[in-house]
Amino acid sequence: MQKDCRDGKARYVMIGGFLGAGKTTSILQFAQWLTDRGLKVGLVTNDQGGSLVDTALASAHDLPVEEIVGGCFCCRFNSLVEAADSLVGEAAPDVLIAEPVGSCTDLVATVSLPLEQIYGDRFTVAPVSVVVDPLRAERVLGLASASLSEHVCYIYKKQLEEAEIVVINKTDLVDAERLARLHQALTAVAPNARIESCSARDGTGLEPWFEEMLTARSQAAAIAEIDYETYGYGESLLGWLNAELLIGSSDADEFDGTELLLEIMQQIRQTLADAGHEIAHMKATLSVEGDPFELAAANLVRTDDLPAVSHRLAEPVDIGRMLLNLRAEAAPETLQAAVENALERVREQRPCEVVHLEHFRPGKPVPTHRLAARPS
Repeated sequence: MQKDCRDGKARYVMIGGFLGAGKTTSILQFAQWLTDRGLKVGLVTNDQGGSLVDTALASAHDLPVEEIVGGCFCCRFNSLVEAADSLVGEAAPDVLIAEPVGSCTDLVATVSLPLEQIYGDRFTVAPVSVVVDPLRAERVLGLASASLSEHVCYIYKKQLEEAEIVVINKTDLVDAERLARLHQALTAVAPNARIESCSARDGTGLEPWFEEMLTARSQAAAIAEIDYETYGYGESLLGWLNAELLIGSSDADEFDGTELLLEIMQQIRQTLADAGHEIAHMKATLSVEGDPFELAAANLVRTDDLPAVSHRLAEPVDIGRMLLNLRAEAAPETLQAAVENALERVREQRPCEVVHLEHFRPGKPVPTHRLAARPS
């Protein structure tokens, strides 16, 4: 397919959604879909801390990527514009895909509208998409037993309220009856949104959503009324941990990096499950030292689930560099203790060095801008 006609501006596409919804998998699928159509793609990742798994995955897929850390897009708006300009200057992308922090909401008023109203001469803003994991959505919307506190669920629901497109991802996990029930519940929460269904993991049902992100413009149909005290408190209940580890072989023996990655994640999961803590998202990569394009990757999106592998290493490794991003409704110190417990088990078999580790609770969001939609 030939490249679409251009208006000289980069298209800004923001794909949000709660932690563990499958945003990164969806974004990588979208990037490939755009590339297949002759369009250049740039990616902006975002997190409260550094050492991001999403950035490593984007780089492994050979995507130009900029990383914004230390706050959400809404609070680091100027950094977002600088990152977008940098990508435009270096890679000349036709489409900029931005992945906000999974615990962030109020994105239309604080990101989409400022981009449109202040920088409309440089960016065409696509509708805001919010991706949902059906099993998590059932729990938040009262279709199944809840696992997150009501204050964290407040953030989840606010994400839905402002969505222009709600994407039910992972449809392979639910049958048609449950999908229809969830569709009805989402329509009640987000009556102005278009609702799509797909499975980014197996690539089904993506085309209508991708077409809309490429061609439609944001209309800011719903700007949620939001209590920033409640929003900030909900975020503060989530512990955040990012770590970078260097894992070696004992006696020069190589090891299966994919299986070791899964063992570490499973040990962390078990420790937190035994203590009654709900994991919002845990994801990790283990790359061959000196070759970031060769990696294993896995993620876990609920405490009562198991880690799922998305990328496997082709061969055993002698030295692996592991990135771990963990978000759970637990104190940061509890997350660190769970990680250290898992690493002690690793060290019984092989050297393991902590290159970087940070754990904290997100601060109260203070957006750079918050605009209202212009009257139609």
